[in-house]
Amino acid sequence: MINTEAIVTKPTLTGQRVRLAPLAPRHTEATFKSLRDPEVLRLTGTHTVFTREQIERWCATRADQEDRLDMAIEDVHTGEYAGELSLNGIDTDNESAGFRIALISEFQGQGFGPESTRLILSYAFDVIGLHRVQLEVFSFNEPAIRSYEKCGFVLEGRMRDALLWDGQHHDTLIMGILRSELR
Repeated sequence: MINTEAIVTKPTLTGQRVRLAPLAPRHTEATFKSLRDPEVLRLTGTHTVFTREQIERWCATRADQEDRLDMAIEDVHTGEYAGELSLNGIDTDNESAGFRIALISEFQGQGFGPESTRLILSYAFDVIGLHRVQLEVFSFNEPAIRSYEKCGFVLEGRMRDALLWDGQHHDTLIMGILRSELR
């Protein structure tokens, strides 16, 4: 049975190094700045150039969403914005959801990704009651793939040449994790 109230209430989740806080208007500037980072854009395959007003609207409307959790990743010790993640497309009928995460460059490779991923997966499986979470990652993003595997995600499929970036095609990998596989 899915606990829909656990989606609507937008929790704050705290780990040893990270805090996942509901994405809110206070995160507008940091989110906007992160979407100007060429490496963040490449790793997420983001071709769209968003205006500050679009990001402001996005951050202001996340609390109203009943089928997703959009969270800012913050350094628990400094409060500094480290990126964002989303548990999206929550399908209560099939007990499944999508997942995405984007860390700003300064926080990549420091363990913030795996800790954030484990926090949200624990919440997804243990509190919301999901059975399955899936994600998409580009084949060139080997650090992210290793991180997802450490968290228990397994490769389920490949979309060949799904991303065109700087004139070159790249595969998109589909990875998933079941409640019983969370490490």
